[in-house]
Amino acid sequence: MSTGAYVAIAVVVVVVIAVAVVVASRQKTARLHKTFGSEYDRTVKARGDRRQAERELTGRVDRRKQLDIVKLAEPARQQYLADWQQVQADFVDAPAESVRRADGLVSQVMSDRGYPMAEFEQRSADISVDHADVVENYRSAHAICMASGQGNADTEDLRRAMTQYRELFQKLLGTGGLRRDERALADQHAVPAAGTTTPASYHRDSRPAAADAGQDEPPPPPPAVHAGQTGSSQQ
Repeated sequence: MSTGAYVAIAVVVVVVIAVAVVVASRQKTARLHKTFGSEYDRTVKARGDRRQAERELTGRVDRRKQLDIVKLAEPARQQYLADWQQVQADFVDAPAESVRRADGLVSQVMSDRGYPMAEFEQRSADISVDHADVVENYRSAHAICMASGQGNADTEDLRRAMTQYRELFQKLLGTGGLRRDERALADQHAVPAAGTTTPASYHRDSRPAAADAGQDEPPPPPPAVHAGQTGSSQQ
C-alpha cells in the first residue's frame, strides 16, 4: 500500500474520531439540559464556561447515583403533612418563625428520604438532580430565611419564602406530591396573598374577633313590625 493510501486512511480515522467526539459532546449537553433544565443554564452562567459547568452537573448525577433515596412511609408522610399545615396556619401570627420552621421541616424530610445533610450548597446540588425545577426557589427561600434571622426580610419576602418552600416540600412528600384530598386540605391553610382577607382557617380559634377580645357579641336586630301588628297594638 502506498504512502498516500496510509495518509488517506489516517485522515479518515481522525475525521471519524472528531465527529464521534462532537456527537458525544452534543448528546451529553442535551442529556444534562433535559435533566437540569434552567439549572443547567444557571450553572453555565455561574461558572462562565460550559465544559466546567457540565463537569459539575455530571458530578452531581454521579453523586446522586450513590445515594439511597427512599419514599416516606405513609404514617411519616401524613405526620409531615400535618406539621406543614400547622406551620402555614401559624404564619399570620408569626411569619419569621414559620419560615424558620419551614426550612427545618424541609431539611427533616430530605434527611428522612436519604439526602445527606451537608452544608446548604451541597444539599441544593443534591436535590437539583431530582427536582431541578424547584431548586432555585429552594435557594431563594433559604436566603430569605437567613436574612430574616438578621432582621432583613419583610413580610412579603417571608410570604414568598413559604410559597417556595411549599413547592419543594410537596415534591419531597413523594411522587405526584399531594393527593387530591390532601391538596384541598393544604389549600385551606395556604399562605394568603398580599392584600387578601385572611381566612378563618388560618387562626387556631375561628371565633369572631369580638369574642376573642372578651367582648359581648352584638345583640340581634329587633324583629320587623308588620302593618297589621302595629294596628293591633294601638287598640
